[in-house]
Amino acid sequence: MTIANDTERANLIEAGKRLAAVLKMLRAKVAPGVTTEELDDSAEQMIRDGGDEPCFLGYTPEGAQRPYPATLCVSINSEVVHGIPNESIKTLKEGDIVGLDLGLTHKGIIVDAAITVPVGVVSEETERLLIATEQALTEGIAQAVLGNHMGDISYAIQKEIERAGFKVVKELGGHGVGDMVHEEPFIPNFGRPGEGPVLLEGMVLALEPISTAGKAAVTLAPDGYTYRTKDGSLSAHFEHTILIEKNGPLVVTKL
Repeated sequence: MTIANDTERANLIEAGKRLAAVLKMLRAKVAPGVTTEELDDSAEQMIRDGGDEPCFLGYTPEGAQRPYPATLCVSINSEVVHGIPNESIKTLKEGDIVGLDLGLTHKGIIVDAAITVPVGVVSEETERLLIATEQALTEGIAQAVLGNHMGDISYAIQKEIERAGFKVVKELGGHGVGDMVHEEPFIPNFGRPGEGPVLLEGMVLALEPISTAGKAAVTLAPDGYTYRTKDGSLSAHFEHTILIEKNGPLVVTKL
């Protein structure tokens, strides 16, 4: 999506605030003994209570064999992204990490964001994985300025994750958003500075670094949605929807 007027900009910003508020409340609910289905039910209820629509529920991405059956993607430990919370229901345990990926539609505009949350106390390496991946998102956003290239964002994300000693999942990445859940351009989490499309004013992008503590290879589960690390290592995922403006990137889903 490219923002065309002040009304669209205001609606995008409001959508981002609403999504951030829901994610913040979901983060507070994460604890040992909570089920993935409970988190999904809470996400849908909070979105609908706000007068908005969950945009993942019933959405069929390109290449998928069926619509996504839930509001929230919940990915635990070695699950990389798109874990289905309400089919094979799981209970969170002390020491887990859980990725919460959520989108909503507000006045026709779609926003998308994700966080990875520790369940209770986690190991020092796990904490480093979370910090590095979130910092990679910050570094990527810093490069989302007019005149830069998509490769500047991709390189900044890759550099931060690898600097911390972790691996980048290359099959998955960020994307345009706003009119649809997934739009062009695809935004890899690896690349070279100065390469790729030029960043233009009004672009709405979802940046989402995805990292692993082990090898970067991933595999798709039989459910058709859940990606896992092939070696069973932990994975982390953070995401923000941003708007590229003259004065720099605006993070509309900031928690």
